[in-house]
This record gives sequence, C-alpha cells and structure tokens, in this order.
Amino acid sequence: MRKATTLALLATGLVALGCGAGSTDEASTSKADAGSAKGDAKPKTAKIGQPARDGKFEFTVKSSKCGVTKIGTDLIGAKAQGQFCLVTVNVKNIGKESQMFDGSSQKAYAANGTEYSADGGAAIYANKNAETFLNDINPGNQVTGVVVFDIPKNVKLAKLELHDSPFSGGVTVSLA
Repeated sequence: MRKATTLALLATGLVALGCGAGSTDEASTSKADAGSAKGDAKPKTAKIGQPARDGKFEFTVKSSKCGVTKIGTDLIGAKAQGQFCLVTVNVKNIGKESQMFDGSSQKAYAANGTEYSADGGAAIYANKNAETFLNDINPGNQVTGVVVFDIPKNVKLAKLELHDSPFSGGVTVSLA
C-alpha cells in the first residue's frame, strides 16, 4: 500500500511539472507566433545566425561543425560512436522569470527525417562552464554553449529543433 501511494504521488508530481514546463509569457510571443496560433502556416525556419524563439528563449545558432571524433583531452574526454556534430548556440532568456536551459532537450535531424538526440555527456567536455547542462538563465541574460550530437559518420545534419523546455513545441533552424 505504501509503495502504491508513493508511486501515485510521484506520478502526480511529474504530470504537474509537465503541464507548466512549456508555458510561455504573452510578452515573449512574436507576431509570427501569434499568426501561427490562429491557424496560419507553420512558423518560418530560421537559418544559422538568425534569432529564433521558443517560449522564453531566443536561440541564435552561431555555427555547426561535424566530423569530430573525440572531445576533451587525452586523459579525459568522449569518443564518438560515429562522428560528433558540435553546434554552437546562443540562448537568451526573453521571458520575465528564470528559465532552465537543458541541452538534452534539443534535437537534430538528417535530411531523411531521422531524429538525433543531444549527447549531454560529450557536451560536458565541449563546454568549459557547463553552459548547456541544466543552466538557469535569468531574464535578459544569455549564454553561449555547444550542444553535441553523436551521429553516424555518413550522415549530414539538415536542421535543428530547439526547445525552451522538454515539453515545448520547439523552433526549427536550418543547417543547410
């Protein structure tokens, strides 16, 4: 009986966290977002160097470099299963409250639609100050860090889907 009660409380807590995690401030929605909420076409895709908003974050992808086989030093680091793609991204909090940036909530896609998740373990070695690992960003502040994807050697990434939380809709940034 005690186990069932504990599990029920835990499940309720997780559902409650999930319900509010993707919420946004009205002030942080752009005109393009407002138009898409009325049933217009999908929001446009940003390109490298262009700001793109999802919830309380404005993302600007600075660069993308693939073909990296190892991150870190000879003593400590991570070796790619295939190849690492290092995506440098600036994340600015455009909301009115602190928001946690989590690199593991970001996704990458190949041209054929195959989805790749971020490699949080490798990102530790790619970032000096853990910029992409559960980093609280206060309103108006920004951080720049590297999100790492471990993809097969013969694959080229076509786009990213960047999220302000694990439950947000995300925004697309083209890498082509």
